[in-house]
Amino acid sequence: MIVAVRYFAAAADAAQCEEEQLVLDDGATLGSLKVLLVERYGDLMRRVVESGSFLLNGVVCKDDALPVGDRVDVLPPFAGG
Repeated sequence: MIVAVRYFAAAADAAQCEEEQLVLDDGATLGSLKVLLVERYGDLMRRVVESGSFLLNGVVCKDDALPVGDRVDVLPPFAGG
């Protein structure tokens, strides 16, 4: 399956792009995507994955077992104020 992955702020810095298309196994989960991103982009992406947020088709998701769908947005943690 092809998934559009969009990166914002520190996630875009780690990936060195703002968006890409990834080919994942059918039934890929958020957890398997996180592993792939860390393997692909290293320690900076690990920090984003561990503390950031993920939107799956526009919905905030914290459950690593959920399937990724067509679009994933990777958001770093944001400071409030």
